[in-house]
Amino acid sequence: MSVLPPPLIAILIFFLTFIAPFSFSLPEHHSHFTKHTLHHNNTSSQPQQYFEITHPLPFTKLPPSCTYHILKHNFSNTIGLPPVSTTYSPPTNCSWTHVALQFNASSKGVQYERIAAVWLGGAELLRTSTAQPNDGGVYWTVTKDVTKYSSILVKQNISLSVMLENMVNDIYTGAYNVNISFLYYDVKKMDPNDMVVDSPIKMGVNDLRSTEYEKPADLIIPISRNGSEGFWFLVLNESELHGKRVTIPKNTYKAVIEIYVSSHGYDQFWYSNPPDSYFQMNNLTTKRGHGAYREVLVNIDENLVGSVVPFPVIFTGGINPLYWEPLVSIGAFDLPSYDIDLTPYLGLLLDGQAHFLGLGVNDSIPFWLVDANLHLWVDNNCTLPCQVQANALDLGTPKFKIERKSSFLGLDGSFEVELKRESEISSWVNSTAGNLTTITKRELKFRNKIYFYLNGTEKHIKQKVKEEIEVEVLSDSGSTISKTKVKRKFPLTITTKTLPAKENGTSLIQSDLDHEWKEKKKSDGGSSSTLTNRQQCNGWMVVQDRNVLYGGATTQQTYSYSGEADCYSRVVSAVNGKLMNDTANSLCAAAPLKYGSFSAL
Repeated sequence: MSVLPPPLIAILIFFLTFIAPFSFSLPEHHSHFTKHTLHHNNTSSQPQQYFEITHPLPFTKLPPSCTYHILKHNFSNTIGLPPVSTTYSPPTNCSWTHVALQFNASSKGVQYERIAAVWLGGAELLRTSTAQPNDGGVYWTVTKDVTKYSSILVKQNISLSVMLENMVNDIYTGAYNVNISFLYYDVKKMDPNDMVVDSPIKMGVNDLRSTEYEKPADLIIPISRNGSEGFWFLVLNESELHGKRVTIPKNTYKAVIEIYVSSHGYDQFWYSNPPDSYFQMNNLTTKRGHGAYREVLVNIDENLVGSVVPFPVIFTGGINPLYWEPLVSIGAFDLPSYDIDLTPYLGLLLDGQAHFLGLGVNDSIPFWLVDANLHLWVDNNCTLPCQVQANALDLGTPKFKIERKSSFLGLDGSFEVELKRESEISSWVNSTAGNLTTITKRELKFRNKIYFYLNGTEKHIKQKVKEEIEVEVLSDSGSTISKTKVKRKFPLTITTKTLPAKENGTSLIQSDLDHEWKEKKKSDGGSSSTLTNRQQCNGWMVVQDRNVLYGGATTQQTYSYSGEADCYSRVVSAVNGKLMNDTANSLCAAAPLKYGSFSAL
């Protein structure tokens, strides 16, 4: 399953070269564009810096103990080529407790955005995408805390690999220049007033996804391919399950699988796809359908053990590329990864046998890129031969319900998908830390509504994803040791209106976008934190053959994190590619943080 047959390699090259950038869709509803012939308001010849708003890493207030510039490469004609690789070993004579990965990139000319990833020893550290360049050039930096991968970062002579498939020709002239570095920090040298690195919550779009803070895993096993065509698995349809057989140490007391995922091709804008019947009844040839529900599934052998509805990351050519100058979409430079706790299944995994960990995407069409890292914590305090004991007390009967409705006449109509998952699992693990019972409750709700009006020239999308996870840990006497509740919410609203094409083949497209990553966490000790990251965009553009000729756009983003000992907020607005306001604040309000419930979907 981990080896891609030659025919599928040809399909992948075709998608990456043609379908991935263009994302074929209804003629009236293009969603992906390039600024190939854009007459831009900004005539400056100086390179422009692009950025994604995240919480600054607190330990970077320190000068790094050491810096390792590990790779520099120009990605031009790399379609179908293996990843660019180099050898990694940790720096010697360098004291460090935390590590940041720094991804610097620049480009000049005309190019679609491209997907990219960085792997170390086959484990993915960063999933990212590129900005769309212009004649003056663009550049950006992604700095990501990779301390949780410490068990890999301490290894000698392993491979660091980077995948960024790009095409350069007479029209698409932009190559991507990439520099990658590791920055090592020793927080023991930092003023305690400057940071709280071991707080229960880690901040940013890639944060607040785990149900509890942990020290870095003792062992990480990549659930990925062999790397000759990249380490991610290519998912072409819903029946595919890709993964790896793994055997875990018998003294493992906790296991978490971290999933990296991105959607491309016909499924890049999966949340806007009508059902296949709409295309069939209207004799349309587009393949961008199969409805608007997608869910990443995790299996152990034949058993479904977890799922994720991914946050709908919009790349810099999506909806209206003028939205994403110089402020890119939420997650575009640092795509979120998602954690699923597999500790309740240790009773199955600790039998000393190899088990297949598989990844798939429900209802998917070509194509998705997925892989995972299995994080394992082991009991090093028990005497050899040592084996942790574990078993499931009650895996429950997970509840799953999905309803689909559609009603259309010609090109106008409405489509709705509604999903609900509920589960409750209790299990125990007996290690030198004691005999601990964990009860995990999860509720997932998904709703997507699509409306077509005015003979299909006006489109409305409204999607909500809501997830609640509650984890309670009990001692062998039955008393509560800890209790944590996490609530997250991903609302998305998109409206597009397309005026009929003119004689010269141009169209006027007006659009509005509102999306948000919202999360709250509360523990039984009274500590709580919130994260809200919202973007609101509106604009117009005149396009010809998916090329933006000219237009205007406004983007406003509000980012706010509030915790027990750390706060950060930032408000940014951009108009027609220029920053109009950028205000940041790291002061906490005097009033105590209130923890409320989310409204129903």
